Amino acid sequence: MTVAVDRSRLAHDSRQINIQMEQMANRCLAEAGITGVQAQMLLYLLRHSERGVSVTELHQVSGYSKATISNLVKRLREKGYVRVEPCLEDDRRRLLFGTEKGCRVQTLLSDSVRDVEDQLYRDFSPEELSTLDRLQKRMLHNLWTFQTHSKREASAT
Repeated sequence: MTVAVDRSRLAHDSRQINIQMEQMANRCLAEAGITGVQAQMLLYLLRHSERGVSVTELHQVSGYSKATISNLVKRLREKGYVRVEPCLEDDRRRLLFGTEKGCRVQTLLSDSVRDVEDQLYRDFSPEELSTLDRLQKRMLHNLWTFQTHSKREASAT
């Protein structure tokens, strides 16, 4: 017997998981004066700080709009976690680098992100995590395919 699944509830629950993860990360990171989203961006910058990272790259890896990324970077700069330098190959581009202050909080950021993940995935078997990973990738692919198809249709008219 197949049980009917409330797909609207699934979507709602996914959103609630995201919200609660962000709130938990924000609480863990409050002592550093940084939000969970800022921590994700800063960790990415610190991992790639030897070459620098552009706003466009952060936009591409995160999925956030360039305006949102610019605002996040502005806050991180104001707090002294990020510095901006001109790109040597292209004067129009600016590259982002983690500062010494950013490096000092890297362990706190990594630990906080890991704590949130540990709590979220507590009591999941490796098989369940693998299934969840596969299903989420399929959902993301479905959305990407829809967006790509919609963009093509819009440009054809």
